[in-house]
Amino acid sequence: MTERVKYLQQITPFNLLPLEVLQGIAEQLEEVTYSKDKVIYQQEISKLKGVDIIVKGEYESFFYDSVQNKRLVEYHNPGFCYGGVSVLLNRRLSLRTVIAKKGTLVYFLHRKDFRAICKAYEDFFLYFTAEFGKRMQNEEFVHFFKQPPAFDDSYLAADQLYSRKIDSLEFRAIVKCSATTPIYEAARQMTNHKVSCLFVTDSHEQIAGYVTDITLRDRVIAERRDAADLLETVMDSHTVSIDADAYIYEAILMMFSTKTRYLLVKKNDEYIGFLSRNRLLSEQAQSPLVFIQSVKSAVSDDELKRKWESVPHFVNQLLERGVNAKIANQVISTIADTIAQKVIEGVIEKIGPPPAKFVFMVLGSEGRKEQTFKTDQDNAIIYEDKANEHREEVREYFLDFATQVSGRLNGIGIDYCTGGFMAQNPKWTHSLSHWKRNYTSWMAESLPETVINFSTFFDCRFVYGDENIMHELKAFLDEELQKPMEKLFHNMAINALQYEPPLTFFKNIRTFTKDKREVFDIKKAMTPIVDLVRVYALKHRVFEVNTGDRMQELRKLEVFNETAYHELSQSYYFLMSMRLKKQALQIIQDKSAPDNYIDLSTLTKIEQVTLKEIFKVIGNFQTKIRMDFTNSVF
Repeated sequence: MTERVKYLQQITPFNLLPLEVLQGIAEQLEEVTYSKDKVIYQQEISKLKGVDIIVKGEYESFFYDSVQNKRLVEYHNPGFCYGGVSVLLNRRLSLRTVIAKKGTLVYFLHRKDFRAICKAYEDFFLYFTAEFGKRMQNEEFVHFFKQPPAFDDSYLAADQLYSRKIDSLEFRAIVKCSATTPIYEAARQMTNHKVSCLFVTDSHEQIAGYVTDITLRDRVIAERRDAADLLETVMDSHTVSIDADAYIYEAILMMFSTKTRYLLVKKNDEYIGFLSRNRLLSEQAQSPLVFIQSVKSAVSDDELKRKWESVPHFVNQLLERGVNAKIANQVISTIADTIAQKVIEGVIEKIGPPPAKFVFMVLGSEGRKEQTFKTDQDNAIIYEDKANEHREEVREYFLDFATQVSGRLNGIGIDYCTGGFMAQNPKWTHSLSHWKRNYTSWMAESLPETVINFSTFFDCRFVYGDENIMHELKAFLDEELQKPMEKLFHNMAINALQYEPPLTFFKNIRTFTKDKREVFDIKKAMTPIVDLVRVYALKHRVFEVNTGDRMQELRKLEVFNETAYHELSQSYYFLMSMRLKKQALQIIQDKSAPDNYIDLSTLTKIEQVTLKEIFKVIGNFQTKIRMDFTNSVF
């Protein structure tokens, strides 16, 4: 066993892994010896059960052309790992034909264990994707390599669907005209340029809005408006833009959350083109993100309920393709937001328009865009301050509104919050000035035993209403957090430190018995990362709410160094991926309610070793926060 570990430490990319992980891998390796030359894999035919690490001897690999000549012949010597690219990027089909030479000895690692390592250690995974990328720069390799027709078991699919950036697309040139242009002239320009969206400029030639084919139909023809009226009388002034360096999936989520059909594309603070929703969806034709559009088109709560019930199925497909858990969280949260927006609009249509501007915000895991399948409602309402004579009328409306919204969400399958953190609770529907007083008192009077009750309100996110109210609240918090807040941060740190990583004194995973199974609570294992990152974010006035985004901002501020950032980020999303997969399987296969209990017997040795490493990372992180906020290492 020691020989195997020493060998793995010497070869790429296994030398990137911790010693404990290599020891776990060594236990899983099988030795295979070839006593004579043998064709072991055939290109695009043989399905690989795992990867081969050459210890002694040689592999010869090549493509056969149409007349069975060997092309692109390569010889692989000890230390070479064959099969990684095929397992990850080619539906497990061997990329090339391979002959094992007489006397060759290899260590075989099963694909399940290999893929588990790739998911846990990004640098290890990136080694194989980089190798594939280098090969795809060879025109002859591209000629012989057959692109897989289906993506069901391909990491390459995940890369194509979720790693492409906006600037990889062809976007339309921006066609502009002045706000004082007559409507008929604008329509003529749209016809001449063959565009369905025309952007409108103000007196300073800055883009101030846009008109579309739908604008002309709904606001001009349907209302029998004079076509000689000025464009500014019918234009939509709510433009939405995205940076060219953003990912395509981010653009789609932005379109769904803002309800826009067109996105302006920016580069170096200048608009360089625009994208339509249809254009983006055509790039994502095989993506479950298209499902979100069908949610927006749902016509009843029963239909929304069926949509929500199907979410675990396609999110599980995303995870099986190797999509990062952060993206899976965002998809779940975007669907939940879309359902909430549909319900809110339905309630307003039923009871009439609100008597004041307001914000419907979500809290906790949904506020952080970190929803799983075991989730409930966490929401609140902030409405603008109105004159005393209207105060009770406004409050009565919003409490009725909140009760109806929460009831319909519960019927759809987004359950009531057992802790009562919902807008229908009179404690969590108030005016903006009342909310400011709430935050002031929480921060000033915090105690270790009460801080847990309001920390979730620092993870608040806008879903519907007047976003300016949310901006005003955040500006208020930014100002308050510049005051001395040592007591607040001390108590938040104390609260966060009460969750200890489930490791025994001998560094084994601590479990407890539930339904005759030895399990640990993965939600509690993740809680320290969420809580501790929140403390640092508030300390440094970082107002991102997503844990991953908070980590990125803290890295930019050099609160976390590069190593700490990568360790925490990879640890958090490894745990999140494990949690989502487990819950999805409970719903899909077991037809049971999801929970947060992980049975150790269902994990591979590689996964168990990885978990131990993650819990050590969390323990080290807790030591840092003890020093930073409690002046103690105990």
